[in-house]
Amino acid sequence: MPAKRKPDDELSGKELVKETARRIRVARSYWDAHNNHACRLERTRALDLYERLDDVQREQIPQVLRVWLRYRSEKYFGEHRTPPGSGRRKRRDLGSN
Repeated sequence: MPAKRKPDDELSGKELVKETARRIRVARSYWDAHNNHACRLERTRALDLYERLDDVQREQIPQVLRVWLRYRSEKYFGEHRTPPGSGRRKRRDLGSN
């Protein structure tokens, strides 16, 4: 039986680094599968954990993952983007009349 995970609030040290990297990888796998809703959720969780890391711990996260989390995913999921579920249905409803 697999071990139960600790809640994110209880993570520290190497466990926090490991869980942060794992969440970024999960978000990337959702991104590759074009599952934007799940990707957005995992990215938010990973970003929350990443913000708790100090500079030394951040260096322990592979650079590829850090770049994806901070820059590439920000391009698609950042605050400047339209939030999900924003009016697409309204336009379809108007066009079908």
